[in-house]
Amino acid sequence: MSYTLYIGNKNYSSWSMRPWIVMQHFAIPFEEKWIHFDNFDKNSKFKQTVLTFNPFGCVPFLVVDDFVITDSLAICEYLAEQHSALALWPTDIKQRAQARSLTAHMHTGYQKIRQYLPFNIEAQLPEIGKIILRDHLPVKKEIEFLDNLLSRYLKRSQGNYLFGNFTIADAFYAPLCLRLKNYQIQVSDDLLKYIQTLCSTHGITQWIDAALKEHHFVAIDEPYRFSR
Repeated sequence: MSYTLYIGNKNYSSWSMRPWIVMQHFAIPFEEKWIHFDNFDKNSKFKQTVLTFNPFGCVPFLVVDDFVITDSLAICEYLAEQHSALALWPTDIKQRAQARSLTAHMHTGYQKIRQYLPFNIEAQLPEIGKIILRDHLPVKKEIEFLDNLLSRYLKRSQGNYLFGNFTIADAFYAPLCLRLKNYQIQVSDDLLKYIQTLCSTHGITQWIDAALKEHHFVAIDEPYRFSR
C-alpha cells in the first residue's frame, strides 16, 4: 500500500497540517505532493490541479494506490483503521469516544477564530490579536471556551497531551493552538504549557520549520499584511 498526501502551503494550510503531522509523528511512510496556493477561483492553477484528483477542489487529500480520500478527518480515520497497532486514537474505548467528539467539534467549530485569526505560521501578530479581542467579542468567547475545554482534558490527562499520549485529537487542535501563539493571545497556564509541548512535538516541529522556509506570500491568505 502506498500513500501520497497532497497538501497546500505549509505556512497557511491548517487543514493540510493535521494528517501530515499524524503521518510524520507515527512514522507512516508517505510521499508528499505540494500544490501552491494562488487563489481559489475555479479557473486558478490551484483549483485546476486539485480538481484533477478531488471533486471538492480542496486540500488535503490522500491518494491510496487507486483511490482518493478527500477530507483531513476521513484521512486520519482511514489511517487509524489501517494502522491500529499505532494507536492513533486512544486505546481506551471511553477516551477514544471522547477524543473523537473533541476532534469532531474542532473539525466543524471555532468559526470566529478561523475568520479573524487566520492560520499563518510565519507571521507574529500580537497587535492584531489585541485588536481582534477588543473589537470582536465572539472571538474572545470562542477562545475562552477553547481554553476551558482543553484545560479540563489536560488536567485529567495522564501525560503531556489531551489523552496522555499524542493522538489525532492533538493533531487537530495544534493549528488552533499555533494561532493563539502567533497572535500572542493570553491563555491559562495549562493551555500555555500544552502549546509549548505541541511546539516541541515531532511532526509539528518539522511542519513549522518547513513553513518558515517557504518564503511565499499569498495575498489572499494575508488579511493583515501587505508584504513579507
